Amino acid sequence: MLVIDDRARYGSAMRTTLNLSAEALAKVRQLAQQRRKTLGAIASELILQALEPEEAPAVRNGVPIFPASGSFPRADAAPDVRLVNRLRDEEP
Repeated sequence: MLVIDDRARYGSAMRTTLNLSAEALAKVRQLAQQRRKTLGAIASELILQALEPEEAPAVRNGVPIFPASGSFPRADAAPDVRLVNRLRDEEP
């Protein structure tokens, strides 16, 4: 169980009780100790980070564009016939 005292945000004592697994609480405690912050501050950061919407990929002509992996040539390079044939013949 983690009890968060959020005086800074609300000006008076506001306590929230979260029921966490022992493993989650241990990890939050470890982060708090490493970063020299309170359990509540670390828990708040992690919750807000988890709830941030993921950045959507860019879209061109209605198709999402994802970053290329290192095995492909530069985006501005002309396609190589051998590469096209190899990619076509690879098993899915």
